[in-house]
Amino acid sequence: MKADLTGLRVLVVEDEMMVSMLIEDMLDDLGCKVVGPASRLDEAMTLAGEAELDCAVLDVNLGGQSIFPLADFLRAKGAPFAFATGYGDAGLRDVDKGSPVLQKPFRETDLARVLGELKTAVG
Repeated sequence: MKADLTGLRVLVVEDEMMVSMLIEDMLDDLGCKVVGPASRLDEAMTLAGEAELDCAVLDVNLGGQSIFPLADFLRAKGAPFAFATGYGDAGLRDVDKGSPVLQKPFRETDLARVLGELKTAVG
């Protein structure tokens, strides 16, 4: 059964503009509300602290800067997230192993599946 993702508020953190636009289009098609997007860690941290969000999709590497401080912040806040990376879980810290990972490049069906998992975590 496919999860209803309508209205799900998803923080998008991605530094490549074309990839970010593609994710935004996929989220729009799935009925989600895009929070952001943010292309830098400082922007993402501000959005995560101020905006209402249900979950997040995080690019692991933002122009050479690690996303892990944001992952730690979201974890402490209780907001579920998925990593988006071309390296699978090989580029994750031990504490992040087991977190949902979207292997780049990914399709809308992959994004929908992972968001369904995150929505279940939200409740």
